[in-house]
This record gives sequence, structure tokens and C-alpha cells, in this order.
Amino acid sequence: MVAGWFAGGMTVLLRPVEDADLIAVGALHHRSRAAAYADLLPPETFAARGPEALSAWWVERWKWERETHRMTVAEVGGELAGFTYVGPSETEGAAELYAIHLEPHRVGSGIGRQLMINALGQLAGFGAERAVLWVLADNPVARRFYERGGWTPDGATRVAPVNDHPMRQLRYSHPL
Repeated sequence: MVAGWFAGGMTVLLRPVEDADLIAVGALHHRSRAAAYADLLPPETFAARGPEALSAWWVERWKWERETHRMTVAEVGGELAGFTYVGPSETEGAAELYAIHLEPHRVGSGIGRQLMINALGQLAGFGAERAVLWVLADNPVARRFYERGGWTPDGATRVAPVNDHPMRQLRYSHPL
């Protein structure tokens, strides 16, 4: 699956991840988290979990999950602009959107929405009745983004570590 479109003066290409992309995915993931969680976590936690650590984490994770999960990258002008990661879920009857991250300067460009639409199509391919994702309760920007995409909180909550800090998360669902 390769899809492209023209939006806001740029051509965006969505394609499956390649092994050679994983270092850049980790670096982008780090920048995205640091920007999105800047008001939620102490800045030193991002230095302790730098781009190299997230790159190594993605390289290793992909080795084990490449057969059961899907990662899609968005490119603009040959450069990585964002990615999604989807797969089976521990939530019964659901598939899961594990990650959607953008370069911070690409937030609001429409790339995230296209990645989400693409991810929903991939999630439907897992044969589940619904898709789920977890979002930080104290991240209103992400929550609005998902709600505009048709996701709704389903009442489930958890506390899970983000950079070793326990953070309250809400589960959102989307029918497939």
C-alpha cells in the first residue's frame, strides 16, 4: 500500500515502514513526545530517553512484531513527517492504534488526519469489531484530535508509565 496526496502545498506519501526507516522513526517519536508532553513531564525525562534510545527500541520491537503489526510512515519531500503503528490488542474484540506521531512542525497540517484514516483501514483488516487507543488524560490536544476523528472515550482508564512517570490514560474506541 502506497498512497499519496497533495495538501497545503505539499505532496504527502504514505507507505509501509522499511527497516532503514526505524532510526528516523525513533528520532521523530522522541521529538513528537517531547513536544506533546512538554507541559506534562519534566524536561530531563526526555534527555534520559533520547532519540537513540527510542530508535533502538523501535528496531528491536519491529523485529518481534513485524508479522503481526503494521507501521505506516508519512513522507514529505522524501523526509519522514509522521508514522502510525497498529496491531492486535489485549482488549477483547479490538485491534489497537498504538502510536500516531508527527514532526511537531507538521501538527495541524492534515498529515495526522490522513495517517489516522489510513490506520483505521488497517485496523479493520484485523477482523475486530472496534479499534481502541490509549491517550493521556491530561493531553487535551490529542484528545480533541481523536474525538474529531470519531473516537470516543469508552470509560476504561489506566495508569501507565511514560518516561518512568505514572500517567493517567483514557481508552478511546472507534467502531470498525
